Amino acid sequence: MTDHKAFVLSLPREMLSALNTAEDAPGLRHLAGHLGLILFLGCWIAFGWPLWQLALVVQGIAICFLFTLEHEATHKTPFKTVWINEWVGRICGLMIFLPFEWFRYFHLAHHRFTNIPGKDPELIAGAKPEGLGNYIVHITGIPYWVDTIDKTIGNAFGREPGDYVPERARVRVRMEAKYMLVIYGVALASLFVTQLLWWVWLLPCLLGQPFLRLYLLAEHGRCAFVANMFENTRTTYTNRIVRFLAWNMPYHVEHHTLPQVPFHKLPDLHDHMQGHHQVTSGGYREFTKEYLANLR
Repeated sequence: MTDHKAFVLSLPREMLSALNTAEDAPGLRHLAGHLGLILFLGCWIAFGWPLWQLALVVQGIAICFLFTLEHEATHKTPFKTVWINEWVGRICGLMIFLPFEWFRYFHLAHHRFTNIPGKDPELIAGAKPEGLGNYIVHITGIPYWVDTIDKTIGNAFGREPGDYVPERARVRVRMEAKYMLVIYGVALASLFVTQLLWWVWLLPCLLGQPFLRLYLLAEHGRCAFVANMFENTRTTYTNRIVRFLAWNMPYHVEHHTLPQVPFHKLPDLHDHMQGHHQVTSGGYREFTKEYLANLR
């Protein structure tokens, strides 16, 4: 049985180089589409067009799935230009209340120790619920909001950000959190003048977060606690809309096997990986049904 390291070694050097090459144009086109969708839905809600209540949920999904772009920006792969990756990551983090500077190191530790109990910070944070009650609470997004608000406030006031954050980065982590709190304070103050941000941003984020929680569970939920990426990570087959919103991250085995491959080249990597996948799902509905059936 081939593991992910043997698979990478089997790829021709030219192919590997081509897969790893970052570009600006595909990322900018995708970003324009994603932000365009958010702006369109925001106008739909703000002007009260027909079915604007339904648009609230879709807007929430579109905003919350900026997580997948922020996640990609930690790898510096969506765009070739470094400063675009950095600022897109920071803005996405601001939109979804997830500090980019801190998350960068949290996520890199997750890649270093994927699904290894006691080492993977995602497991330490309790990201894989067991029991129906815990599952329901997890899906509401409430634990996420509590944790991320607490982390942002803690970072701003100099609390220990986690041993995965190097000393050289802690000043940046602290300053980013302070700026975020100031911006959130201004946003909340604006609600006394107009409720626009509540309707086009804050409420949609609350409504969209459960969909992101369901999506994220499929990445490693019910996967083996081993180092082989072909066993500890799942690729989920889904439609183009989900792949678009998630920046191709449903190809998650591919991403964990070669995290330096840009999102727009993951379908190519997926094709090269045929016959090596060990954990896949036919869709998010199928995965959710199986997860619920196996809750302890």
